Amino acid sequence: METVWRPALPVDVRRTLAPLARGRRDPTHQHQADGSLWRTTLTPDGPASYRLTQRGPYEISCQAWGGGASWVLDTLPDLLGARDCVDGFEPQHPLLVKTHARHPGLRIPRTNRVFESLAPTILEQKVTGLQAQAGFRRLVLLYGGAAPGPVPEGMRVPPAPEVWRRIPSWEWHRAGVDPQRSRHLLAAARVAGRLEEATGLEPAAALARLRTVPGIGEWTAAEVALRAFGDADALSVGDYHLSKFVGWALLGKPLGDADMVALLEPWRPHRGRVVRLLEVSGASMPRFGPRMTIQDHRAM
Repeated sequence: METVWRPALPVDVRRTLAPLARGRRDPTHQHQADGSLWRTTLTPDGPASYRLTQRGPYEISCQAWGGGASWVLDTLPDLLGARDCVDGFEPQHPLLVKTHARHPGLRIPRTNRVFESLAPTILEQKVTGLQAQAGFRRLVLLYGGAAPGPVPEGMRVPPAPEVWRRIPSWEWHRAGVDPQRSRHLLAAARVAGRLEEATGLEPAAALARLRTVPGIGEWTAAEVALRAFGDADALSVGDYHLSKFVGWALLGKPLGDADMVALLEPWRPHRGRVVRLLEVSGASMPRFGPRMTIQDHRAM
């Protein structure tokens, strides 16, 4: 199936969907040399693969394959930020003003697939990004479904919640996932249906629904809300680097979580948008101080 979507506002497909990728070798999200972006998903109607091609800021084509192809096309506007409302957003800070003007096509995506965002986010709890990405890749390659259509080599459809629940303990171990994170993921898989219903709730209620699951705290819920719900105000409090990065970018000094929350308060309900703009701005922070220790749980 195929469609062409012409949005009312400009869309930068690559940057808009960048938060959905779990590393460069993510088997569910791949960029190709021709500029196209391939993704896979497990929709309510079945598995799907789709190819997005940016023809211009106001024209994106989508080809989709599999039982969930129609669902993909129907929700394409959501995915690319059609519900993302920038009304009332005032960049104010010079760096944000400059970046917002330079990237008018940066939108907040909405996948409408809660568990697909939640599973890799749980794997990212309290470990380095490289560790989490490697574990996610291994588990998806082993337990994900075949990707329909002429997909790039190595792509897989994310495992269904019931498949995650059948992964044996030794495979979690081989993927470098400690027992605590696997318990959190399995707890979420058991109530995945209830979690998917959160896409129809208001942002505060949706976050509250996520946090009823053991192991899903403020950081995890915010990471999911930004992706699955398109929540432009989602702020990942508790992230190992985020408060320091925001502080350096906006004030030229590191901050703790409480100070970051206070600093970003005037931008509510666009705090997540501010963070995304800072991420694409080219801002960085000095490379000194302690880094998160890489722990190999497979040796424990």
